[in-house]
Amino acid sequence: MTTALLDTTLGPAVIGHLDAQLASARRLLEGVLRQGQAIRAQDVEGVLSRLAEIQGEMERRGRLEADRARLLEQAGARLGLPGHAVALEALTSLMSPADGAAAWERSAELRGLIGQIAHEHNVNRALMRQELAFLDHLTRIMGAAPDTGYRPPSEQAAPQAPPAVAFRTLDLQA
Repeated sequence: MTTALLDTTLGPAVIGHLDAQLASARRLLEGVLRQGQAIRAQDVEGVLSRLAEIQGEMERRGRLEADRARLLEQAGARLGLPGHAVALEALTSLMSPADGAAAWERSAELRGLIGQIAHEHNVNRALMRQELAFLDHLTRIMGAAPDTGYRPPSEQAAPQAPPAVAFRTLDLQA
């Protein structure tokens, strides 16, 4: 009988975990969006600050993943499955219908946020590649310019006039 398998502590634990995941994903999305603004404004310090924030949030997400694995192992033990094999459907079968519905709802919202984060991150990567390609272009152009820097006295040469270029517009013979 299914009601014998219900775990009254699992539902609130999973919902609490999903709420923590959602809060983290929202902070991560905010950081990625702000990083995109800094990239567009060519604000190097802003880009670096946002990167530090994003890295901090990713570390927090690592701890959330450890909590997630623990919850899945706990549910897997009840279901006779390894934790990595527990899907949301099986997990919610151990919860009350109200907790199961709340878990499905939060899981869908989390998937949507993660998709948004991935999209914005890809946009930021493309913007950064574009900026770096422009800097590479400028560096190459600057490298082709004459060297105006210091040279030791033995290497200094008298300035030379550019080679004369002959322009012919008409070749006439008498």
